[in-house]
Amino acid sequence: MRSRDTDWDGVRLHVVTGKGGTGKTTVAAALALALAAGGRKVLLVEVEGRQGIAQVFDLPPLPYEERKIAVAPGGGDVHALAIDPEEAMLEYLEMFYGLKRMGKALTKMGVVDFATTIAPGLRDVLVTGKTSEAVRRRDRTGKRVYDTVVMDAPPTGRVTRFLNVTQEVAGLARVGPVRTHADMVRGVVASPETAVHFVTLLEEMPVQETLDGVAELRAAKLPVGGIFINMVRSVDPTLDGPFDVAELAMGVKAAGLGDDGNAAVIAEALAGEVTEQQRRAELERTERDALETAAVPRYELPLLADGADLAGLYELAEAIRTQGAA
Repeated sequence: MRSRDTDWDGVRLHVVTGKGGTGKTTVAAALALALAAGGRKVLLVEVEGRQGIAQVFDLPPLPYEERKIAVAPGGGDVHALAIDPEEAMLEYLEMFYGLKRMGKALTKMGVVDFATTIAPGLRDVLVTGKTSEAVRRRDRTGKRVYDTVVMDAPPTGRVTRFLNVTQEVAGLARVGPVRTHADMVRGVVASPETAVHFVTLLEEMPVQETLDGVAELRAAKLPVGGIFINMVRSVDPTLDGPFDVAELAMGVKAAGLGDDGNAAVIAEALAGEVTEQQRRAELERTERDALETAAVPRYELPLLADGADLAGLYELAEAIRTQGAA
């Protein structure tokens, strides 16, 4: 089946990052649904052990195995995987050394935890390696198992080091399976098949972290994707400009909502609310202007009135597709 044209044609690994509180996991889940729409098969990967995917899809905690969790519009499937670094290391020992049984014994002895503690980068390589393997995996007929993989990645402040850690590990292990594994991961995450997307709010701190993150990725020669502006409030354009409180008080009184005394009080309260909305709208315009300097595609996702429940995920997925991100 041929995919429709999008801003990210050719991208097979979508990495989603963002400052805490911006809705990173929710956007990653909605992006997976959007990418799966129309009959495609997408894997949504979680790497932080928070069971965030299970929460946004209202599911029990996910085991360390790939399983179908949702059907996208048009019949596509979303599968999910919550990566456990310890299990990933056991797979690694089996794959390269045939030591799975020995690895289980080492786990009981705490050696696996010890190894990933003295070499923290190894843990990240194992996690990104599992994701990269899913990107490249093919079935017996040679067809790719997944059309696309979406990774719910660590927060913005850590994502560049997380994705670039293969460079450090490769420097420590110049030959052998560890070096081969690190090179394979780097070959995926630094390629045009990957795009690292940022999730932000129209607020000063997350916007600045996004801009800093984009700059860090570019300095590390990692592929920058787009910016998803989450929780965007609709603003009434008629609220721009000065506001006449006396005129509003007359309107309140004419509507039968108060007499001469409390109509003025109501009008003052309404005027204060309108002024606050005007102030926020101006701040948001400033932050939008700042995001333009990143020179990457931007997508605006609405603030969900009922919260990010399952119905909300599908609403966000539709917004992502409508804007050409999937």
